Amino acid sequence: MKITPVKGTSDYLPSDVLIRDYLQDIILKTYQASGFERITTPILEDIENLQNSDGGDNLGLIFKILKRGEKLNKSIEDQKFDELSDTGLRYDLTLPLSRYYANNRSKLSDPFKVIQIGNAYRAEQPQRGRNREFLQCDIDTIGTSSPNSEIELIDTACKTLSNIGIHNFKVKINDRRILKDILSFIGFKDDEVGIASITIDKLDKIGLSGVENELVKKNFSDDVVNKFMEIFSIEDLTIEHVKNYCKNPLYTDTLEFIISSLSKLSHSIEYDISLVRGQGYYTGPIFEIESLDYKGSIAGGGRYDDLIGKFIGETIPAVGISIGFERIFSILKENGFQIPNERKKVAVIHDKDEIVDAINFGKELKTEFNVSIFEKPRKLGKFKERLSKQNYYAIYVLGKSTEIVNKDT
Repeated sequence: MKITPVKGTSDYLPSDVLIRDYLQDIILKTYQASGFERITTPILEDIENLQNSDGGDNLGLIFKILKRGEKLNKSIEDQKFDELSDTGLRYDLTLPLSRYYANNRSKLSDPFKVIQIGNAYRAEQPQRGRNREFLQCDIDTIGTSSPNSEIELIDTACKTLSNIGIHNFKVKINDRRILKDILSFIGFKDDEVGIASITIDKLDKIGLSGVENELVKKNFSDDVVNKFMEIFSIEDLTIEHVKNYCKNPLYTDTLEFIISSLSKLSHSIEYDISLVRGQGYYTGPIFEIESLDYKGSIAGGGRYDDLIGKFIGETIPAVGISIGFERIFSILKENGFQIPNERKKVAVIHDKDEIVDAINFGKELKTEFNVSIFEKPRKLGKFKERLSKQNYYAIYVLGKSTEIVNKDT
């Protein structure tokens, strides 16, 4: 029997769980303070929903669950090997939310401002920053196409990061419709835009020359690649530049309004033509929040106006953002984060027949401390040493100590 967790998943020590609970509590309270309401959905989804969700690369990372009993046997006998699964684990919280809204629409407010905090699962190749099980902390607004929703979501996410203690960050924003128009202007055909977008999404990792090489390897013409390089090589490319390539001025006007509004709210925000985001269900503005101290994205989201319609055959506008919980937890842990104003732990050690006295004594301490009661072991010295390493503030041996003594003294 193996004692280690499955690759891509983690065991968390009590000290880790305290930090994770603290972060979730701040995130939830900040979300709720902005009027969002929490729901929960199952981690299991119908395999048909998952596979038809426009989840981009995530569709290849679905954990599929086999049918059971006779249904499984029949699929095997009929050699319908692509029908062996009927359910799977959710790869994000957006698809479950879309199904949830379609199922409960008549009972929900309009627009619906919603919180989801829960685990998602992807069959990743485990590596640093890529887990198979991870926590997501989402807020979404469903039922309005107003760009005010984007502004409120991004502002709430920024407030949440500040409340956690992460302050030095910037917001990057793009619009899938603008990017599509630019790529069409360059010469990419409609069925090539998705392939080109996936390559462009690697720009921050492999650089402009790396993207150029990939486009060449994918057999795009020299004219297309050269025109791509001409536009994407422009330093400080602004929305004013891309207005020359964008067919619909509404797209650029909307983005300018979002950027202007968030700037007035004192948020650092910039237009980033290379921002794509992997999910295929995004239909409009897309955004990420990037840490300037620790490098990399710590939140992201976008508008997905067509996803709910897959369930009900009606266009329902929707937009959401997710805090990068696991990334933030790793950053804080690696930098020795301490929970502010955390209640200190005190140990009360007693003889075998003194449990009642120990519990009664502990009641007095619980107004100020978290109290753990232990029966006295044979090797008391080693036991006290272990408690000290576990950050117990004080240790009291019933009948021996006359007061709570700080471990440092």
